[in-house]
Amino acid sequence: MNNTPKKTLLLLCAVLVLTMLAALGMGSYQLSMLQVVQTIDSLWHSVEGIDDTMRSVVLNVRLPRVILAVVAGAGLAVAGAAFQALFSNPLATPDTLGVATGAAFGAVLGILFGVEGFGIQLTSLAMGLAAVFLVYSVSRVRGSSSILMLILSGLVIAALFSALISLVKYAADPQDVLPSITFWMMGTLTGASLDTLSLGLPFIVLGSGLLYLLRWKLNALSLPEDEAKSLGIPLARLRLLVILSGTMITASVVSMCGLIGWVGLLIPHFARLVFGNNNVAVIPASLVLGSLFVLIADTIARCATEMEIPVSILTAVIGAPVFILLLRRSGGIR
Repeated sequence: MNNTPKKTLLLLCAVLVLTMLAALGMGSYQLSMLQVVQTIDSLWHSVEGIDDTMRSVVLNVRLPRVILAVVAGAGLAVAGAAFQALFSNPLATPDTLGVATGAAFGAVLGILFGVEGFGIQLTSLAMGLAAVFLVYSVSRVRGSSSILMLILSGLVIAALFSALISLVKYAADPQDVLPSITFWMMGTLTGASLDTLSLGLPFIVLGSGLLYLLRWKLNALSLPEDEAKSLGIPLARLRLLVILSGTMITASVVSMCGLIGWVGLLIPHFARLVFGNNNVAVIPASLVLGSLFVLIADTIARCATEMEIPVSILTAVIGAPVFILLLRRSGGIR
């Protein structure tokens, strides 16, 4: 990256930090940004005027939720950018291979059988990984797998798990279990805690970090296979690493906060509009912009009304018009 994109990216990082501090102070219990900073500082030093209520609200309630919003947004955006590069398709999303639908099926199955929070995360994560393994197995023909076969297999497996989710909803108790499943499927960051983050956060960080390290090679995925091989790039291994990284990220996000749409589709396009098509710049830009998008949407979701709005509704309401504007400005997807 030249200096201009770097400066823009640093500015976005500064905006993200300020937005996080502002989000920590917003809610029914209002705090100034200075009070938020002092509350965080009270972890290491004695600060006057910071009471137990303030510490509990900032550190135990809002901080885990803000961290979850940041890492979920960053993970979904970078996974979307990587999958769009992998499939050379601007409509590719983190659920192209059915991982989100598979993880959602694992979660609703856990809710149906009365599994508690951490168990729901485990079943969701395991089923998401199983869905992609199934897609990869189905796509292999005579020992090899093509991009077209991966996409088609992903569509079929996603449709299968979607039908299974409908079956679980049909079998669920309409008075008790069904509302829980429906609310969870809408996508929400309610109830985020350090325990919630302990299972999914390492997978998101690992997957996002791996995609960040591979950003130099992602441009080669758009080249003809013979030309990429002549440059010494192991395409099969690179594709597998991208798929594994995107799968870990998406399954982990879904296991912690349900289905959150539009992030993996919209944010990479916005990053390309600002930073160009080079994945060296698009990947880190997607990380920061995705974090900002989900953090702002979640802050609005919990502060706009007395009853919290599911965050996926807001990402769709905000994302669809913005995506239309991007299409109009860029002249369509090329």
